[in-house]
Amino acid sequence: MKLYYIIIPLITIITSSLGSLFTSKGLTAWYKTINLPSFTPPGSTIGLVWTTIFILATISAIIVWGNKLPVSKRQAIAIAFLVNAVLNILWSYLFFGQHLLFAAFIEALVLEISVLVLIFLIYPVSKISAYLLIPYSAWVAFASYLTYLTWFLNK
Repeated sequence: MKLYYIIIPLITIITSSLGSLFTSKGLTAWYKTINLPSFTPPGSTIGLVWTTIFILATISAIIVWGNKLPVSKRQAIAIAFLVNAVLNILWSYLFFGQHLLFAAFIEALVLEISVLVLIFLIYPVSKISAYLLIPYSAWVAFASYLTYLTWFLNK
């Protein structure tokens, strides 16, 4: 068995777990008191979407990693995935952990850019892997908009 079949899902699990930790700690009385856009999805829907996105991103990374790539290209993609994971966690920390809504909005935009960079880097290597990240990009764009509106409604 290839080691990346274990390492990539493990990184996904760590990313998801840390994000969930900040989110669950932030789902306190504070979250129930803030104004949310009327079309904010319920938590169960958000959880299902993130689970799906993490599965698709993991599959995308495994497919890419299985390709023969020059070391520089492999490193660039690995760094892009790791930066994306950190940004993913950071949003939960800023929004739920620190209640910094505007900072979370700006960070969400940076997260969206990181997803687009991943798609751009991966597309020449594996079109399928790049396509697997499109739902991630769409969701982060939507989440960025929700974050902006939440900030606007509570400033």
